[in-house]
Amino acid sequence: MTEEKNPGKPEDKEFKHLVRVANNDIKGEKHVIYALTGIKGVSIMFANAVCRKAKVSVTKKAGYLSDSEVKALENVILDPAKAGIPVWMFNRKRDYETGEDKHVFSGNLDFIHEMDIKRMKKTKSYKGLRHQWGLPVRGQRTKSNFRKNKGKGSLGVQKKKVKSGRV
Repeated sequence: MTEEKNPGKPEDKEFKHLVRVANNDIKGEKHVIYALTGIKGVSIMFANAVCRKAKVSVTKKAGYLSDSEVKALENVILDPAKAGIPVWMFNRKRDYETGEDKHVFSGNLDFIHEMDIKRMKKTKSYKGLRHQWGLPVRGQRTKSNFRKNKGKGSLGVQKKKVKSGRV
């Protein structure tokens, strides 16, 4: 009798535990659609669109991707407009500086987000001021929430301290 190898086990020769896609390591044990969400800036819907445009099976484990499939995924991720992914899926529509539609990832996403907040603070817009003061930006109520890091004992009735010793 021959033993069958379980896919995804270390003794499997063509399986890779980490796959490098667009300068990010993704887990090989997961399906491609979920593994791609490990890249910051890629949602499940965007990952599904990338897999379909790159003609890669969504249910395939990421550790079994061939080099050509990884290259195809990378090409679609790095230039989604050229691959035919609709503009409404991008995370940066009508960029403030260039005016173009694009999709940004990982380090660039953090940098652009930080620069947007700094720009709002500099122009003293309402959102910028709320960021500056550490208050909720999007209209949430502040009576009972957002107090956990604002200092201890700022709300409620304080009990008197009990004196030690007998009366």
